[in-house]
Amino acid sequence: MNEGTATAALNGGGPAGATAGGGDRDGASAAYRVGRTLPLRVEIVRQFRRRRTLVAFGILLALPWVLVAAFQIGGDPGPDGMPSLVDVATAGALNFALFSLFVSTGFLLVVAVALFCGDTVASEAGWSSLRYLLAAPVPRARLLRQKLVVSLGYAAVAVLTLPLMSLVAGAVAFGWGPVELPTGGTFPAGSALGRMGIIVGYALIVQLVVAALAFLLSVTTDSPLGAVGGAVGLVIVSNILDAVTALGGWRDFLPTHWMWAWMDALQPQIQWTGMAKGTAVSVAYSVVLFALAFRRFRSRDVVS
Repeated sequence: MNEGTATAALNGGGPAGATAGGGDRDGASAAYRVGRTLPLRVEIVRQFRRRRTLVAFGILLALPWVLVAAFQIGGDPGPDGMPSLVDVATAGALNFALFSLFVSTGFLLVVAVALFCGDTVASEAGWSSLRYLLAAPVPRARLLRQKLVVSLGYAAVAVLTLPLMSLVAGAVAFGWGPVELPTGGTFPAGSALGRMGIIVGYALIVQLVVAALAFLLSVTTDSPLGAVGGAVGLVIVSNILDAVTALGGWRDFLPTHWMWAWMDALQPQIQWTGMAKGTAVSVAYSVVLFALAFRRFRSRDVVS
């Protein structure tokens, strides 16, 4: 592939205006536009074709049906200690979706988000294709921004996929009806859907910390596994520290302390305090980590 063809490919298929042997340099300059390099549609297709994308979405789509099968085999859950969402998981589709979110928030969704955001740059470095993208040329800031937008998009779709498929599986297996609360009382389906939207929106926000750390590690290492594992490890360590009650108020600053604050949306009157604090902590951490990722990548010596 000559220089003109390569430039055309990076510009989304437009004419290059010059060949490798020289030619009209003014035409080449006119053909090159920073805003046309590495279009989002190209990055979307590239990431979608990766095996990890298909496997991740396959697991998220299959999990609700696995849970349905488990309930069908084991029967309706009975009270076991403190009231929880598992006690009313089979009361209807909305209850089942809430239960699926409850059991997935702390690990499965964390892994999915870390996978999409931690693999995006590190995998290019591991395949030794990152330097060719930069030499094409794609400006570093644009390359990182395009990859971040697409990876965050896939991470958001992953978080949305689980409750949506859970609603479908729950409707098929348990029917449709109002939400039954573990402590008693119900919400009509219309009101429950609005609260479900709040819950999913908050789940997206709290996962920003995982996405930001995974992305920072992705621009730091050539190992996708290291980037993904580092982000998941943060959640594990944070959860362990959160269990140390001796830390007192310091636990409020842990990135996972407010991860389940969305349960406050199931109160008769929505309690916003916990979700507001969780949003502030998540946004603050993520802004700092994303900024460090861009600063690190701008000064990084890319040799792979």
